[in-house]
Amino acid sequence: MTFYRVHLDRGRNAFRAMEEESEELYETAQVLLDPETGFFTSEVSELLEYVGSALLIMDRVTLDPPWRGHGLAAVLGCEVIHRLMAGCRAIACSPGITDLSSQRLTDQAEWNRVNTKITQGWQSLGFRLYRDNVYLLSPASQDLEEQRGALRGRLAELGASWRKGTA
Repeated sequence: MTFYRVHLDRGRNAFRAMEEESEELYETAQVLLDPETGFFTSEVSELLEYVGSALLIMDRVTLDPPWRGHGLAAVLGCEVIHRLMAGCRAIACSPGITDLSSQRLTDQAEWNRVNTKITQGWQSLGFRLYRDNVYLLSPASQDLEEQRGALRGRLAELGASWRKGTA
């Protein structure tokens, strides 16, 4: 898992910092931040409760192939978000396939199915499409808190099936 905490109030233009770091972060910055100020655009600001000033970006979540398809990414992502979200006004992600080495994803229908499943996992936590495949989540979201308990239950079920050899 790779997360970035972007401080919008530390003197450096966050838009420029994200542009310098990576193409993926720059694409997110183009959607959420004002290039001149480095702060959230006024449109994005209006959507978010003020619970902090930083932006947490879930950049990459990759599981080894045997662990995929069990909902673990959402469980683990939720736990990490809970640990890192203090002081953040928003959490952002751009869901999609990050491991391009899989030979089974050469078929467009399978590619679309997997991308849809990944997106649904993040939506279950409360992420909502803002624009251009950038999804936003408020740290104050009730969905996030409700799903955390449900996901922990799912993890316990997975652990039990794994111990029985049925996962």
